[in-house]
Amino acid sequence: MAGAVTNRLRVLRAEKKWSQAQLAEAVGVTRQAINTIENSRHDPSLTLAYKIARALQAEITDAFPFEDAE
Repeated sequence: MAGAVTNRLRVLRAEKKWSQAQLAEAVGVTRQAINTIENSRHDPSLTLAYKIARALQAEITDAFPFEDAE
């Protein structure tokens, strides 16, 4: 069975006390783009996922964990 990639952006942002706008500025996208990713309405490109993880000082697998379906 297939698994799913989730995201922990809201949690990681809260740990840094960043707003969506601050994260968006750090990675060069709009606040709305961060919002759609956080709410799982859009999956980021691999490049953007790495930029987001780096900005949040997290490993990409911490920011976007893979949940294995059983």
